[in-house]
Amino acid sequence: MTTFHSTRSTTDSLTSKQAIRKGIADDGGLFVTDSLGQTKVSIDDLAGKPYQAIAAEVLGALLPDFDEAELGQCIAEAYGQQWSDERITPLKPLGDDYVLELFNGPTSAFKDVALQILPRFMACTTPAGGDEDERIMILTATSGDTGKAALAGFADAPGTAITVFYPQGKVSQVQELQMTTQTGSNVAVAAVEGNFDDAQSAVKRIFGDRELADRLSSDSHVVLSSANSINVGRLVPQVVYYFAAYAQLLESQVINVGDEVEFVVPTGNFGDILAGYYAKLLGLPVKHLIVASDKNNVLFDFLTTGTYNRQRPFFQTISPSMDILISSNLERMLYYMAEGDTRLISMLMNDLNQWGAYEIPDDVLAKIRHLFGCGWADEDQVRAAIHDCWEKNHYVIDPHTACAYFVAQQIPPDPLTPRVILSTASPYKFPRVVNESLGLDATGTDFECMDVLSAATGTTAPAALRGLETADVRFKDVVAIDRMEAYVEQTAKAL
Repeated sequence: MTTFHSTRSTTDSLTSKQAIRKGIADDGGLFVTDSLGQTKVSIDDLAGKPYQAIAAEVLGALLPDFDEAELGQCIAEAYGQQWSDERITPLKPLGDDYVLELFNGPTSAFKDVALQILPRFMACTTPAGGDEDERIMILTATSGDTGKAALAGFADAPGTAITVFYPQGKVSQVQELQMTTQTGSNVAVAAVEGNFDDAQSAVKRIFGDRELADRLSSDSHVVLSSANSINVGRLVPQVVYYFAAYAQLLESQVINVGDEVEFVVPTGNFGDILAGYYAKLLGLPVKHLIVASDKNNVLFDFLTTGTYNRQRPFFQTISPSMDILISSNLERMLYYMAEGDTRLISMLMNDLNQWGAYEIPDDVLAKIRHLFGCGWADEDQVRAAIHDCWEKNHYVIDPHTACAYFVAQQIPPDPLTPRVILSTASPYKFPRVVNESLGLDATGTDFECMDVLSAATGTTAPAALRGLETADVRFKDVVAIDRMEAYVEQTAKAL
């Protein structure tokens, strides 16, 4: 039987439903299973399969205690009419490479792939004989996209509530409005005085606060869980789109079954690219996973030196969702690359917490570097990449995708290995930056910028983004980092 335990100890033995409901382990570690990769997903008949059928196979292998009917219903509800492309994550040619569009969901960001299905997973996790009045409060820090995607997924979902914290002044105008205008009787949104790492660290601290947990349970019948990619239920749906990309390459006869593929992934918290590693462990022929960072290039330095050091300047960039210095999901990859050495992982995370840095053994680094490549782009290079991609391919990319596009251009292609760039957000979430990069007028509001971009490129702004201009702002709270616990408690009583 597949069980889940912390990356830092083996004392837990939870089912996938229990791990999803709990979100994060009591010792601060992330849930992993030692069964990962024992069940393989067949690639022989992937060509022509719809996304939903691929999802059923991949998620069935990763979450075996969900039965076929439960999974089927979760998948049908998550990947239906709310997507603007029936392929869910369509693959398109981009020069000599390919681009995998992950932003055709309701909030125009890749987070929708996981956050449309996570609330459905949660609904299947209610323990038999438990407290009937108990509600799960989803508690999430966001660097821009997770917040809205989680709010959209959990708004008015039965038995749940959701509180989202975002760094004040450090997300785009469109991202902020997506969150602060969110409808739903069970949602709360607050800006925090700090950056994303501050907010995420505080959220992890709140999860570890046993006294707070007891008060929430007794006073409000609330248990906390997470919609960040620290939650295994947020991570595993992202594995599906790597298989979907492969299926589309097979269908268009770019590859034959068994041929290897490279993926270039813009990432900050390491969840998006970790899903590619999980896909490889499940049997997908992944040759390389290339980490693309922005100016906050902590992952680049780690992958080139073996030392992870968050004691460095924090840059607020034009790719805000990647402005992260503590990449939480790296811990899961280290666990598997270190062959399940929980003592080592616990020591490394303790060093990170105490000293702001850790160094991994040489043999582990060598294994990581065999699979993972890396590169990064500064802001001028990001702007140039947006311009170059439009000039060469007549395809508009957002600043996060542009990091991956730039890095891909720096690495000589292997003519025998197709390369897929993951596109994580609609360019209309960042219209000002995109317009500046393309030499278009960027002087008006974000909405005027959207209209300029649309007219100049013949593309259309997603209706949900364009409609934000006239939406009512519901949330204006700003809290200090050390007041986040109090805000959660207050929200739990009010919702």
